[in-house]
Amino acid sequence: MVSKTRERLIEVARQLFLRNGVENTTMLDIANASEKGRRTIYTYFKNKREIHQAVIDRESEQIVSRQRQIQSGGMSARDKLEGFMRARFEILRCPTSQKPHEMMSLLNLLEGSRVGKTRRLAAQKEVEILHQIIKEGVEKGEFLPQQAEHVASLVVMIMQGVDNTVTGENIEVLGFSREETFDHMIAFVLDGITPKAT
Repeated sequence: MVSKTRERLIEVARQLFLRNGVENTTMLDIANASEKGRRTIYTYFKNKREIHQAVIDRESEQIVSRQRQIQSGGMSARDKLEGFMRARFEILRCPTSQKPHEMMSLLNLLEGSRVGKTRRLAAQKEVEILHQIIKEGVEKGEFLPQQAEHVASLVVMIMQGVDNTVTGENIEVLGFSREETFDHMIAFVLDGITPKAT
């Protein structure tokens, strides 16, 4: 069972890291903000690096939580793959002003100086989920095996590329809206691995 105290410490640390930066947040700051003593913090975490890693782990899991739900659902592998990509793009579809508070925090963290660690860990998790969806699709004959073996890395690269180019403004790529661009990317991937009807 996950300790409520540990989860509280991670959440408080996350908020402080977002507000003040990791370098400007001390273990004492976390203790004071969580209304726990320093001894309590050191019961769960050896140092600030360890609590920061716990924050990264949680944030990366938050990125992939919807994809995990889709992967475990009862739909076809093709629908799972499409749902996976749409869920990942969803945070970029809605205007910043309409994003839930926790998603705003996540986006702020991803725009911070420690972006690489969170993105890498989330990408590893995404690749694992994608491999399961693709394996299922190949086993059920929904995906072409030769094309499917390259899809996981392609999808993650597309998603990270979109993350790197979207700044919250309504960008247009070659005259297509952001939503149309997402739709084209999804169709390209799905058409590339789906057997053609004869």
